[in-house]
Amino acid sequence: MTISTIQQQMLAAVDKAGSNVAEIRTALKQASEQLEKMFVDNAPIRELVNGRAALVDALLQTLWKRHIEEQMDVALAAVGGYGRGELHPASDIDLLILLGHSDDEELAMALSSFITLLWDIGLYVGQSVRTLQECREEAKKDITVATNLMEARFLCGNIELVDQMLDQTGPQNMWPSDLFFKAKWQEQQRRHLKYDDTAHSLEPNVKEGPGGLRDMQMIGWVAKRHFCVPSLRGLVKHHFLTQSEYQTLKKEEAHLWRVRFALHMTTGRAEDRLLFDYQRTLATMFGYEDDDVELGVEKFMQRYYLAVTELQRLNEMLLQYFQETILLKNKLQPPCIINNRFQTRNGFLEVRDKQLFSHRPIIMLELFLLMTQDSSIKGVRASTIRQIREHLHLIDTRLRTNHKAQQLFLEILKQPQGVFHALRRMNRYGILAAYIPDFANIVGRMQYDLFHVYTVDTHTLFVIRNLRRFTVAKYHDEFPLCSDVIARIPRQELLILAALFHDIAKGRGGDHSQLGEVVAYNFCLQHGLNEEESRLVAWLVRTHLVMSMTAQRRDIEDPSVIHEFARQVETPERLDYLYLLTVADMRATNPKCWNSWKGSLLGQLHRSTHLALTTDIDAQTRNARQIAQNKQQAMQQLQQRYAESRITAHWDSISDNYFLQNSVDGIVWQTSLLFDHAGQTTPQLHIVTNDSHGGSEILIIDRDRDNLFAITTGLLDQLGLNIVHARIETANDGITINSFVVLEEDGSAVDGEIRVDEIKQRLLQRLQETAPLRVSSSDFRSRESRHFDVETRINFSQDESKQRTIMRIMAANRPGLLAKIGLAFSKCNIRLCSAKVATIGADVDNSFFITDVNNQPLSDKQQRLLQESVLQQIQPQE
Repeated sequence: MTISTIQQQMLAAVDKAGSNVAEIRTALKQASEQLEKMFVDNAPIRELVNGRAALVDALLQTLWKRHIEEQMDVALAAVGGYGRGELHPASDIDLLILLGHSDDEELAMALSSFITLLWDIGLYVGQSVRTLQECREEAKKDITVATNLMEARFLCGNIELVDQMLDQTGPQNMWPSDLFFKAKWQEQQRRHLKYDDTAHSLEPNVKEGPGGLRDMQMIGWVAKRHFCVPSLRGLVKHHFLTQSEYQTLKKEEAHLWRVRFALHMTTGRAEDRLLFDYQRTLATMFGYEDDDVELGVEKFMQRYYLAVTELQRLNEMLLQYFQETILLKNKLQPPCIINNRFQTRNGFLEVRDKQLFSHRPIIMLELFLLMTQDSSIKGVRASTIRQIREHLHLIDTRLRTNHKAQQLFLEILKQPQGVFHALRRMNRYGILAAYIPDFANIVGRMQYDLFHVYTVDTHTLFVIRNLRRFTVAKYHDEFPLCSDVIARIPRQELLILAALFHDIAKGRGGDHSQLGEVVAYNFCLQHGLNEEESRLVAWLVRTHLVMSMTAQRRDIEDPSVIHEFARQVETPERLDYLYLLTVADMRATNPKCWNSWKGSLLGQLHRSTHLALTTDIDAQTRNARQIAQNKQQAMQQLQQRYAESRITAHWDSISDNYFLQNSVDGIVWQTSLLFDHAGQTTPQLHIVTNDSHGGSEILIIDRDRDNLFAITTGLLDQLGLNIVHARIETANDGITINSFVVLEEDGSAVDGEIRVDEIKQRLLQRLQETAPLRVSSSDFRSRESRHFDVETRINFSQDESKQRTIMRIMAANRPGLLAKIGLAFSKCNIRLCSAKVATIGADVDNSFFITDVNNQPLSDKQQRLLQESVLQQIQPQE
């Protein structure tokens, strides 16, 4: 079926319906359904988008004639996207009703009836009713109005009114093309910042995001304002686009149109965000299927990201051309010669010979080196961007193995400034993917989870940005330890190489760290690095997850854990490299998941491991010395207030682990609180914020009793606090010391007297209640997390050095999870020593260090019973 046939059938049904609103609505609905069927049958998207606008044109013209008499001095015009003749299934129908006079009551009533009918039949109408003078006034003070009116397209009524409006609001009367372009460019920059200046976010906006449809519309608006061309094709005639570039632009724009059309179909509304809710549905609709290596939804999203990346490249090039033509009015300054190959004009870099890249493609790499060496260079001239695009194919195996090319690439990484910006530009222009073929595999590659919020290539570049930020003096206070460590790194380019390759094997199947290790090692050797340097980079790629996993999942206050990690690292130099890469990587994965607590864990692990690597003492001896030292220093402070015998008696009732897991200040503080409140029957509760670990510590001293952990964690969850660490120490006299490190939902420490008092009062009230514990059975999860099926996994291992069992639980994050696990502990008579809580996107990965009631590791039978109890508690209730 054709658009023309659908239109004829619709108009025939409307004519037959007369004034029956329901039948007109049905006719419109049937026409829309026919368009959607054509979409499913893979009809050309332009035919559908333009065709829907044509259908609405015909319908409006028919209904207008029924309500508005021919002699009335009024006109109806389509504006905005509808004015361009582009309508998606749920797009607003933007209308301008242009009045010759503003005081015609009969016309006002007729127009009101007309607009009401449009809403009644199911059209999403956005109308403005203005006189010519009002159009002039509004357009003059608001560029958004001026842009909207610029796209006005006559539909019905007095055409002269529309012609006059277009003339009176045109560039000869207001918003000349230079001011218009400058305002729209600034508007685009502000819009991009709302989306972190990246098109590669997890849930992108097809219309408003960088590289989205709005960017193409912006180009069209400027072209129309300055060159008076009705469409982007006119830019080919004006030599701003080549025919090939124009075809690429229209191809990728058409892909985004199809995505947007499908979004509107799927949601039934004007939804332009590619939310998780719809990604799988659209992937299936577009024919993408899962395979052994990659999910269908990941393939679908990579195709989307590649489209917006290409549109971003064209957008940047065209904006640069417009700047030269419109703002500078082709009056460029005389060139500033850099060398025989390059010069700058008005701060923008360009080649001196248009044939340079075709004869010597290696010079494309020199361009980016020059940009790192001269901070006065603002960017690249549009003509040179085009030259790069046209000669990318010359970056082949022969060039990649050219010694001069390899030296140029490494030299870029060695520069003291501008490295991130150069690499980001190289990625945007396609240079990185051409020079490092394995990098092409990760361009636009998404990871379908809530942990990685950027595509792999964007994440990789953000890791490099974070590393470079450590070297900037004005940012020293953000991560002082990182800034101090990177200052002593002998070869920072090795660190940049490790960052560049750390995720390069994602999407290939298998362990990306091991596969990436091979790629990185070969690249380094090919680029002239010696064996030791190449192995260092390769080792960093292979182990780039080890430090974060150790810090978040292991008991890093246990010297045996530090000793084991130190054996993996081997040298203080390797430790420094790995520490910097880990912090930069974690911060670039998901900014919302990074917090000061994680930073403190990594810092603590770095310091402890550095000490282990620089002293020749075995783990057992180091443990004993640390315990003795902490006891001695704490005793010196406590003896000023309490009898030594009392202190010793108390310390003898608790395990040696306590003195390894707490600092001297922590031991003194907790012991003092215990003694000062001895004999009290009510719980003691204290909250302190510790800058060294980036969180707030809640200390509860109470008689040991059933469900104490479950009660506490359940209430902390209700208070909106995230528990990141818990430590429980029970003395022989039945007194238990529960320490919880918590963060607010935004990752900050608890702050303010009112908030602290609220937490104290609620906790004390609940701890003194005798009512049985009730934990909500709700399985509420966030909108995003509901689209990820997370299998609950429980693993047990033995911590032989401390005679305890480690239970690791990986599950979907949900309210009350820790409280439910605590209930299972009570039911199975499990004693909890400490816990480490890590939230990774929609998942939690928690480690619990536990014993039985006799302080012994769990037997196989006890493990099995505990696993059954935990699963029973945390699985959603039917």
